[in-house]
Amino acid sequence: MTGPRVVYAAGSGRPVDAAGLIDRSFRERIVLVGMAMPPIGLDQAEASLDELSLLVDTAGADEAARVVQRRNAPDPATYVGKGKVDELHQLSEAVDADTVVFDDDLSPAQQRNLEKILGRTAIDRTAVILDIFAQNARTQEGMAQVELAQLRYRLPRLRGRGLTLSQQAGHIGSRGPGESQLEVDRRRLVQRMSRLEAELRQLTRTRRTQRRSRHRSGLRSVSLVGYTNAGKSTLLNRLTDAGVLVADRLFATLDPRTRRLDLPGGESVLCSDTVGFVRKLPHQLVEAFRSTLEVVAESDLVVHVVDASAPDPEAQMDAVRSVLSDIGASGVAELVAFNKADTTPEAMRLSAAHPGSVVISAGEGLGIDALVSAMGDRLRALDCVVELLVPFARGDVVAAVHREGGVLVESHEEGGTRLRARLDEAGIGRFSEFVVDPPAGVSGSASGPTRA
Repeated sequence: MTGPRVVYAAGSGRPVDAAGLIDRSFRERIVLVGMAMPPIGLDQAEASLDELSLLVDTAGADEAARVVQRRNAPDPATYVGKGKVDELHQLSEAVDADTVVFDDDLSPAQQRNLEKILGRTAIDRTAVILDIFAQNARTQEGMAQVELAQLRYRLPRLRGRGLTLSQQAGHIGSRGPGESQLEVDRRRLVQRMSRLEAELRQLTRTRRTQRRSRHRSGLRSVSLVGYTNAGKSTLLNRLTDAGVLVADRLFATLDPRTRRLDLPGGESVLCSDTVGFVRKLPHQLVEAFRSTLEVVAESDLVVHVVDASAPDPEAQMDAVRSVLSDIGASGVAELVAFNKADTTPEAMRLSAAHPGSVVISAGEGLGIDALVSAMGDRLRALDCVVELLVPFARGDVVAAVHREGGVLVESHEEGGTRLRARLDEAGIGRFSEFVVDPPAGVSGSASGPTRA
């Protein structure tokens, strides 16, 4: 007689239930530890632990208890004070915890000291986020990026057993400690990181070639950014019928998706979904995913999707903008969309506090028309208005201007067809020989087209 069949999560070795989530009967029990250090108060520390609890749940574990300590600065040896470490040890024993998770980064020395005292695994917020990314990565590029981030995180934490794992031999010239296992492991990690970096450089070149091809098509690009689980993938599906994965959990989407979107004015844009952000996003991930996030920095418009039902949406917005600054995208035009208006009245209040924003519900389809209209208005505002005089024999140019820009006025005169059109800088360059009497305003020339 055989027992029930157990299915394991890919790459994690942990059993999953019918919904594909880590089976709760096999889930780890976790003690969460946070610290309230000036200027962070207890309320902010508790809010950060609430988010860490969601991260731990997504990674496949359950919160068994939590501890918050007030300190002016972390203890250099154990992060929390000696008395608090003893308290954590007793609490972990009482709740039968497998692991203790700290809300801030631990140094390798702190981690070793804590594990020795606590008698169980001690990890930090970064390790939890890396674990979630490892579970959710699906494409070759995504898996390589996550593995590289994990190796960068593990390298300074690598430790061996010293001379007990050394290579030794008994003949002349080979006696002595030789090469320790620690050095072998470190060299293997560095070699693996080098291979991953080379692989990602090749994938980056391919991605940039694809982006250049899209740029030559003359289509504007829009990126959906926001805090994790804000509803970006749901919005992309609503706008373009993309069919991407939608799940009510953190970091469900890691791999970007780009789809074509037709705007009300007749123009088309390329709309991309991106990886979600979070407070204290590990710098290893930002560096590893930098090539993927380049699509945001090169966009014409960023649609910042905000979960209006979140406990502190303003803090989430600040966290997203901080990451955008890190990747060089802080200068891209931004349109804020407060999502999940069907679940909270806060969306209208938030929108009133942020002029120019829109209120939507990606799940229910509320406000989508207003969002698309606002996207078109913002993109058109980035264009320049120029006047062109096109000879009658060049009807193909007139058709191209209609196709690539917004023709505001068209008239026929003795010299040909006069067009007043809204064009981007690339379009102005293509039709530069037909531009006449451009108004002042173009950089690099005494006169030129004006911004609309």
